[in-house]
Amino acid sequence: MLASSSPRRAELLRGLGVPFEIVPICVPEVKGLGWSPEEIARYNAVLKASVVSHTRRRSLVIGADTVISLGGKTLGKPASLRAAASMLRALSGRTHEVLTAVCLSRTPWPDETLWIERTRVTFRRLSEKRISDYLKRVHVLDKAGAYAIQEHGDELVAAIRGSFTNVVGLPMESLTRELSKVPGLMPAQRQRRRSKI
Repeated sequence: MLASSSPRRAELLRGLGVPFEIVPICVPEVKGLGWSPEEIARYNAVLKASVVSHTRRRSLVIGADTVISLGGKTLGKPASLRAAASMLRALSGRTHEVLTAVCLSRTPWPDETLWIERTRVTFRRLSEKRISDYLKRVHVLDKAGAYAIQEHGDELVAAIRGSFTNVVGLPMESLTRELSKVPGLMPAQRQRRRSKI
């Protein structure tokens, strides 16, 4: 189960060929409180996964939260286009870190798997025109940092170091490794099981 209303995360997960159900989750994500970007992402991911896993018992639930850290300051989703433009100005010509916390949870088992993936992204120097044009072309109000790397990201991004899909919303490389530890979940595992019968 994917505890998320993000179409981007759902699209990434479909690429694995793993059957899953989307459970749109509306929980009050923590913001501010003097927490670090890591603490915010970790808390929100665990919250999303735990809320769903307690209602969908015995189902494996994926909860994730992506935040952007710029100089230790957290950039979340912009509240307005004006706030979005301000975020892009702050990111212009600088390197920031995209952090996605992922939580795998299954009730009633007490153990959960939690990790954070980090990707460093360097922006080009952005003119006011480029910022304005980008905001006209891409809906950014539901995106941390006011940009989507998969939507005209080459207009903004000069370099990326780390997982590209992490910036989109799910670190598929590390998620695939963790899901492969679940017996019979991945397509290759199911195929091997059938071949032995």
